[in-house]
Order: sequence, then structure tokens, then C-alpha cells
Amino acid sequence: MRILVANVNTTQSMTDSIAAQARSIAAPGTEIVGITPRFGADSCEGNFESYLAAIAVMDRVVNYPEPFDAVIQAGYGEHGREGLQELLDVPVVDITEAAASTAMFLGHKYSVVTTLDRAVPLIEDRLKLAGLDARCASVRASGMAVLELEEEPDRAVEAIISQALLAVREDKAEVIVLGCGGMAGLDEQIRQRAGVPVVDGVASAVTIAESLVRMQLSTSKVRTYATPRPKTVIGWPLAANGVPATA
Repeated sequence: MRILVANVNTTQSMTDSIAAQARSIAAPGTEIVGITPRFGADSCEGNFESYLAAIAVMDRVVNYPEPFDAVIQAGYGEHGREGLQELLDVPVVDITEAAASTAMFLGHKYSVVTTLDRAVPLIEDRLKLAGLDARCASVRASGMAVLELEEEPDRAVEAIISQALLAVREDKAEVIVLGCGGMAGLDEQIRQRAGVPVVDGVASAVTIAESLVRMQLSTSKVRTYATPRPKTVIGWPLAANGVPATA
């Protein structure tokens, strides 16, 4: 089984970290391939960058030269999952939905701890769209920018723990969800300090993707995520590497 794990930003070191976390949880026989968009921002922290990333991830995935069995979109609260589901015949798992749905098996309410405050509304909207908001106690910002998670890991952990503790005490959360792909691998440190289950979206997405592949299940093509109708698309990046400009 081969699973593509798509970073939503262009920072290769973050792709490497995300892929390493995915490999640490993957079952024997599962090949994890981390991929980085050819274009886009070095971090995604707002709507413009998120929409840009959606196009960039679709471009990168569609142009991957080898067969694959599933795709994980490793950006928390980012756009684009629906487009991938239309374009592909294999399962597509977004870490936002994977983490939140996993958290609901572990407690009555969960809280998300993310990066900057400006990302909070995006995450709230994506959870609502996915129907996962009813059991979300809160979405809290750590105040750490995405790239600071790598540059200052110790400070990042402390900032996340601080918000996690507030979520448990004040918001009555029973589970904490790490709301950024760049937080991959921090779950154990935070669990020890917060005293509640901590869900990493990348790890959750890998296990869900593996299960879907093993059960031979993929996205329904009957209606919402039907393959795009053939039409002329001018200047679309998906045509850059030899992919026809008609979907």
C-alpha cells in the first residue's frame, strides 16, 4: 500500500517531519511518500494561502508519476479536500476531519489547539462543514506561527500546553486535538502535561486511510464528488506537467 502525504506548504523540512510522523504509525507494508507543492506559500495561515495551497496540492498529487492507494491532505483547516475527491478514485483523508472524528471516540468534547488566532475561524468553518462542530468545545490559538513550530520547538510545546490546559479547565474539553500538520509528533509531550488524550491529525489520517484501502472503500462518485465534467480550462497548473487541461 502506498499513501501520499501532501504537505500544504512549500517548506520541505515540514514535509519531512510530517512524513516521519506518518511512517511511525503506519502498518508494516505501508509506504509513506511525503510530497511538497511545486508552488505556494512557505506556511498557510489565512484564506489566501489556503486556497493557493488547495490548487498546489491538487497539482502535485495529480502529477505524481507512480500509482498510489490513498492521499492524506496534511493541513489543518485548509481548503482543497473536496477537489481532490473529485479528481481521484482513491480515498482522500484530510487531517482536520481525521483528528476530530478520532477525538470523538475518546471523550464527550474535544478542543483544537492551533497556531495563530487568524486560523481559528478557518478551522471552525471546516469543522462545521464536516459536521464535526457539535462536540467541539473550543478552538484555541497558541500564538505560534507555523514556521515557529520548527524554529522554536520548546516554546511551541509550552504555548500549546498552556492552551490545552485552559481548554480542559475552562472549556471542559476531555480530548485535545493538535490543529496543525506542523505539530505532528508533539502529542506525547502534550498528553503527559495536559493529562488527557491528545490526537495528532497525521497519525489519525494514516490509520483511517489504511483502513479504507483495506476495506476497498473510496469516495462515492454518484453526485457530490463526481469526476469533473470535461471542459476547457485556461492556464490551469494541472496542465503544466503533461496532464490534459480538460478534467
